[in-house]
Amino acid sequence: MKIISSVQNSYIKDLLKLQEKSRERKKTNLFIVEGKREIELVLKGNYEIDTILFEANLFLKKEINNTFSTSINKIEVSKDVYVKLAYRDTTEGIIAVVKAKNIELNSIKFKNKNPLILVLEGVEKPGNIGAVLRTADAANVDAVFIADAKTDIYNPNIIRSSVGCVFTNTVVTGSSEEIISFLKENNINIYSATLQNSNEYYKEDYTKPTAIVVGTEATGLTQIWRDCATQNINIPMEGEIDSMNVSVACAIITFEAKRQRIF
Repeated sequence: MKIISSVQNSYIKDLLKLQEKSRERKKTNLFIVEGKREIELVLKGNYEIDTILFEANLFLKKEINNTFSTSINKIEVSKDVYVKLAYRDTTEGIIAVVKAKNIELNSIKFKNKNPLILVLEGVEKPGNIGAVLRTADAANVDAVFIADAKTDIYNPNIIRSSVGCVFTNTVVTGSSEEIISFLKENNINIYSATLQNSNEYYKEDYTKPTAIVVGTEATGLTQIWRDCATQNINIPMEGEIDSMNVSVACAIITFEAKRQRIF
């Protein structure tokens, strides 16, 4: 088994680029995942692992060999190298280099004939995207569509804030125009969360094929989503402000849809 002890190693420098730069992830079709739980979700999501790196004082070599296939590269790294690579303050001693999946719209396949979909338009903050992915996992929605993506889905902050739920969800990206066309072609009702010309969210019927669309807190949804909606919806606000965190709004509407489908 190979051992790397120097932070100046060329391979380690390449991995640091993967951590820091979206263009490197796109160029190599690889990204970094840190932590035992997250890597377990990588495997559960049927992602292909290229390489496992571990720090022997934190993660036993025997456990590495017993857990991961012999076809996966395994590299033991020194404490200095691991600390350099580790993105989080708390360490578990294991990092995976993972092959990205095709997340273009044409890759989507629904197992459910009556899908429930979440659409995020132009949401940029990794923390918000991660929180929505956690909601999507909890509600077991059929897919999350990222419209007009501003942030690489394999950004380390999205992986961290989603607690690995980026791997448990079906996630695809596309332009707003492409996604709207897809939804209409597949007879999926579009419910756009916006204040303009909207009904209270709990008055609508989400028991048929449904896409719930949310935008940024600062600007909301663009006009194209307001115009194409089966119905615009809002969450009644009783305080002094007229908006809430996008991930919270998404969760409220999503679980109303789930409630209707269960009861």
